[in-house]
Amino acid sequence: MYVTYKVVSGMFVAADDYAAVKRANEFALREPVQMGDAVTEEELRAYDGSDPNKPLLMAIKGQIYDVSRSRMFYGPGGPYALFAGRDASRALALMSFEPTDLTGNVEGLSESELEVLQDWEYKFMEKYVKVGQLVSKTSAPKETENEGEASKLHEDKSEETRTE
Repeated sequence: MYVTYKVVSGMFVAADDYAAVKRANEFALREPVQMGDAVTEEELRAYDGSDPNKPLLMAIKGQIYDVSRSRMFYGPGGPYALFAGRDASRALALMSFEPTDLTGNVEGLSESELEVLQDWEYKFMEKYVKVGQLVSKTSAPKETENEGEASKLHEDKSEETRTE
């Protein structure tokens, strides 16, 4: 029976292709790995599909999704492979494959382009598991106005006690 299966399946898929499809399906069935809320763009690039042992990730509007189940599209050789391991927000909004558009920067996009991006985000939220969030490497916690006033008040009090 096994031999018959191999012969018949060999008519439709080459043996090497079958093994590759089987490996891809096994990987797609793995539990998504949560990356956390502090993933940098450099860290995300390691998940572009070049290492078959790592999940395939991409981001939209800073939200990172595990797209491993669609490796045929986002993995090496796939039509959307250049989006993997990156925040592809601008490229998706513009429906562009230009390397310069592979960024999370959405400044200057028209209302209709932002709607296209929102549609993409809804599709990803529906189909893929969110596994993390991008942070800017240079972003530091910003001091709120109230915290700044409290800090200044504390400095003023310290100054008063020193002069007394």
